[in-house]
Amino acid sequence: LGNLVAGVAHEINNPVGFIGGNVAPAQEHLQDLLSILSLYEENASLPESIAEQIEDLDADFIREDFPKLIVSMKEGCEVIRNISTSLRTFSRTDTVSKTEFNLHHGIDSTLLILKYRLKANEQRPAIEIVKKYGDIPKVKCYPGQLNQVFMNLLANGIDALDETNEGKTFAEIEKEPNSITIATELSADNKQVIVRIADNGTGMPEEVKARLFQQGFTTKGVGKGTGLGMAIAYQIVTEKHGGMISCNSKVGQGTIFTIMIPR
Repeated sequence: LGNLVAGVAHEINNPVGFIGGNVAPAQEHLQDLLSILSLYEENASLPESIAEQIEDLDADFIREDFPKLIVSMKEGCEVIRNISTSLRTFSRTDTVSKTEFNLHHGIDSTLLILKYRLKANEQRPAIEIVKKYGDIPKVKCYPGQLNQVFMNLLANGIDALDETNEGKTFAEIEKEPNSITIATELSADNKQVIVRIADNGTGMPEEVKARLFQQGFTTKGVGKGTGLGMAIAYQIVTEKHGGMISCNSKVGQGTIFTIMIPR
């Protein structure tokens, strides 16, 4: 799946490159044409038929609106490039040996992929993402696997917030906005990078927290959860990276997951 996603991202880049590369020249040609049109209108004696066509065309509106269209095209290309980059970052398939990786890039790519779940909908406002990124070094790891951990934790946080919102109106949720806070720092002994992902959802009781990383355990309804996500996250962090993952949660106060990865 990682190879497939990376391949799709690569193929997207080619046509986007063509479009993005032509937008700038198109903008220059447009400015030249608009300048010539203005000079022509100012200095030429236009036949009545042409003057009427220009008036019907609303040249002033075109002068104002067309550059905005070009800018929006450039912005659209940039968005697609960012999505493509995030897909390639998220789907990295380094499995033979560890490689140095910026965890912030992994978290950001995961957030972009989950953006559709974070934005506002008819039931609730957008979920606020608070980033408290520290000055951390690159980590020698399996990037694709750690991205999977980030995906599982963030998706679970969104699920918890949606559960918190049940029975509440849009206005009630707006008064106490949903939020997920992501903080990173270097440990006091400089030997580990720490990532904390916290949500202000419902939290979980002790009996759920005690079984959280057990394979097959889930509190979600049939068809909504496999009970594998947290178990896989635990395995990736502890067995594949020699790190630690823990959960601190209280009912009504939200949940904090802490990941510690050796440098």
